[in-house]
Amino acid sequence: MTRKLAPTRLTAGERARRATIGGGARGAPAALLAPALVAVVFLLLPLLGLLVRAPWGRLGSILSEPDVLQALELSLWTATAATAVALMVGVPLAWLLARASFPGLRLLRALVTLPLVLPPVVGGVALLLAFGREGIVGKYLDQWFGLTIPFSPLAVVMAETFVAMPFLIITVEGALRTADQGFEEAAATLGASRMTVFRRVTLPMVGPSLAAGAVLCWARALGEFGATITFAGSFPGRTETMPIAIYYALETDPDAAVALSLVLLLVSVAVLVALRDRWLRSSVAT
Repeated sequence: MTRKLAPTRLTAGERARRATIGGGARGAPAALLAPALVAVVFLLLPLLGLLVRAPWGRLGSILSEPDVLQALELSLWTATAATAVALMVGVPLAWLLARASFPGLRLLRALVTLPLVLPPVVGGVALLLAFGREGIVGKYLDQWFGLTIPFSPLAVVMAETFVAMPFLIITVEGALRTADQGFEEAAATLGASRMTVFRRVTLPMVGPSLAAGAVLCWARALGEFGATITFAGSFPGRTETMPIAIYYALETDPDAAVALSLVLLLVSVAVLVALRDRWLRSSVAT
């Protein structure tokens, strides 16, 4: 006697995955494929032009110049420092935006994400008005402590943090909003303090999204130009980052500008490719 098996119900996600595996892309209408192809060409063609026009024969000599090495070193450590600052102050802010409830929360969220759409040069001007020698805070730092922030490496880190930190905040906030709070509640009922729950439960739970946000923040800080040149200037070996060096090289030596651009391109691609499968995909899943 043959027993009939009951049909298995599939979730929406499983149905979507099976449709994709079964060749769902082949069934996409031409009305969607055509503009998608245009988008791919538009995004990849400039990168292809960069690779084609790169002065491969002079690449070693250009990249070994002291000014180039200084600009690259400055860009790497300031982007890393900006990301570290963003992690220290941005993660608590993301938790506040995701879990707290108080008047003005929506306004605060809008203000926090404002640098995402604010022109970077405007951000640099705002930093000058706040932390310059005659700024709201800067004049007191200068009078009381003799600390002048603009046109210093510290100004580079501050400019990059101002522009890049919202990428970290919105990524972590989204993960905190969708995370299952049952584990946190269970830890709290077992006697764990709020900070213990945050450190031992919440952070590991949103770890993939936290890493993805940190990568996006670092990449954005590495390529920052407008706020940096406005607030920190362009002093070689002191505040001249790679994007600024590329801007000036474009006027005097286009081949050098292409070579420097290629370095930033390769660094960014290497970071994203190395981390995408492990962290960025996990952040989407959460």
